[in-house]
Amino acid sequence: MAFKVGLLGLGNVGAGTAQILLDPAERHPLLRELEIYRVGVRSLDKPRAVEIPPDWFTTDLEAIVTDPQVDVVVEVIGGLEPARSLILKAIGHGKHIVTANKAVIARYGDEIFTAANESGVYVLVEAAVGGGIPVIQPLKQALSVNRIHAVTGIVNGTTNYILTRMQRERGDFDDILADAQRLGYAEADPTADVDGLDAADKIAILASLAFGGRIKLSEVYCEGICQVSAADIAYAERLGFVIKLLALAKRDTCPVSKEQLDQLQVRVHPTLLPNNHPLASVNDVYNAILVEGDPIGQVMFFGPGAGEGPTASAVVSDILNIVAALKTHRAADKNSPAALNPLLACTHQHYCEISPMSELISRFYVRVLAQDQSGVIGKLGTCFGWHDVSIESVVQIGMCDQMAEIVVVTHEVQEGNFQRALTEIRSFKEIDSIPSLLRVL
Repeated sequence: MAFKVGLLGLGNVGAGTAQILLDPAERHPLLRELEIYRVGVRSLDKPRAVEIPPDWFTTDLEAIVTDPQVDVVVEVIGGLEPARSLILKAIGHGKHIVTANKAVIARYGDEIFTAANESGVYVLVEAAVGGGIPVIQPLKQALSVNRIHAVTGIVNGTTNYILTRMQRERGDFDDILADAQRLGYAEADPTADVDGLDAADKIAILASLAFGGRIKLSEVYCEGICQVSAADIAYAERLGFVIKLLALAKRDTCPVSKEQLDQLQVRVHPTLLPNNHPLASVNDVYNAILVEGDPIGQVMFFGPGAGEGPTASAVVSDILNIVAALKTHRAADKNSPAALNPLLACTHQHYCEISPMSELISRFYVRVLAQDQSGVIGKLGTCFGWHDVSIESVVQIGMCDQMAEIVVVTHEVQEGNFQRALTEIRSFKEIDSIPSLLRVL
């Protein structure tokens, strides 16, 4: 008996998903047991990139998620609504869910996974992070026996493309963003990408899986790349670094007992990476996710982070995982209630505790514009010292708008101390501005 798929949305990812399901030759044999049963779209008249019989289409998306014939609902319409409501209604009708919708999962994952656990259905989200890079299932399965220490990723192709071109061409952010929009690498409204919001959604999902607890998106620190300048790119290179927008989740403290919640750092911000760091050579629109754990050490997942083909590949992979579990259950006992495979289902219920940014320990890069007079560097060093900020290097690079341009790199210091030092430094009459502040890995 074929397993019936209800497909919500037939944009790029939906069309790519349909193409794989309609052309199973030389792919996994289980694909031949899948059947596209209904396709929900907003308009029946829109031209399609894939040939699908007209009678499969409907504009009544609720009819798909409530249809008793549908086994798996695939949500690829994007956005928050009606995607959230349709997913919840499908779960309420006993449907298993596959979604590529990172925004819905990051914001409403607690509601969705709680409902799924209560209804005894799967919600799989491989395509929500990293496009075609298989990282969700490895975190839930192959790497789950490890104690994960950190997950660090370049998870937004648009910002990585912009920063790569800024590094290669010494161009300014605004000019390269405009060109990226013209070429289709950036959206007309790039806010979610360049302000780090897209990356925050993704690292919230990865952190939840890696550390076995739910993440409140509002507690994820988020900083974008708009303030990164060509000058910062050049100075970073002279110091042996490249600048990347990193999404990072790591253990801040270790629990004393199994009952105590882990305290985590979960944050997104532009970061100076040493040239020999595994993520430093990840360029253009590519994504990469570095997982560090015990006993495995470091494992890196690399590949295209978006696009019709890669994302559709991840969607269909999730469908196969669900169908394989359902097929096993049907073969074992058709009359007993289904028991969810704990390596596929969401099993964690508690919320992770997120450390305040002021308590984190980090290295910093800061660029200061000051009056070109003696004693300024010494005054900076004295102020940093008063606030327990240890300086690794301080150098006057040159002149900018008739101001001395001073670059300071610190040792590892507490962020709260560093920010208090900067507040005092901004009050100095010799200081014109602090145009750049970046963290250093």
